[in-house]
Amino acid sequence: MMLQRSIFLLAAFALSVVASPALASPEKVRAIVGEETKALNEASASQERIDRLDDDTQKLLSEYRQVTSETESLKTYNDQLAAQIPSQAQELASIDKQLQDIETTQREVLPMMGRMLETLERFVQLDVPFLGEERHKRIANLKEMMDRADVTISEKYRRIVEAYQIEMEYGRTLEAYEGKLGDTEDARAVQFVRVGRIALLYQTLDRKETGYWDAGKKDWVIDDSYQHAFTHNLEVAKKMGAPDLLTVPVPAPQEVKP
Repeated sequence: MMLQRSIFLLAAFALSVVASPALASPEKVRAIVGEETKALNEASASQERIDRLDDDTQKLLSEYRQVTSETESLKTYNDQLAAQIPSQAQELASIDKQLQDIETTQREVLPMMGRMLETLERFVQLDVPFLGEERHKRIANLKEMMDRADVTISEKYRRIVEAYQIEMEYGRTLEAYEGKLGDTEDARAVQFVRVGRIALLYQTLDRKETGYWDAGKKDWVIDDSYQHAFTHNLEVAKKMGAPDLLTVPVPAPQEVKP
């Protein structure tokens, strides 16, 4: 706007000079116009500097507003963090206590699981000798697991409890399977019928010998009088016959001395 006004004034002045006879000398006109042009150029340069300064001022103002906004945002965020510090301190204290409790629990649980495993092994040794290889192998695997650092305590406990549950299940199931009679090299292949933990009968594969485990004597007893009963029990166990009363050797009750 200022530059346009200067040009207008210069044009008006030139017209006034030309219109005046006293100032009609070309030299004077050129001198006057030259001075005015110079002044106009200086005014134009000044205006450009002013425009640049105005642009710089607007840029700085924009940057200032942005920095001010970020500062307010950071202040709000810092205030929120400051408010969370007490809660985080309490949470850290709680986690620290939990870790201490876990260490205490580990010190108490590991020996307990060791005793559970010893009890289970002793129980299998004293129990009716059915599925001997399978049951002893299960215990051996549990012992090996107890020394492994890559197995969590909870997993160790779960598998020990699972072994107990399997042993409990044996007490209420009827099962027929083939195995070895005896632990020596001359052990014979026979058929077994297990009736819970009440009785364990066997019969050779040629059906010439039948017997059972005597819990009192802790030994096998040959008794071919159970040959027919064994065949019937075997059919029921394999679901080849209808469920019926089973005939098994049951030890006579013993008098308990006080």
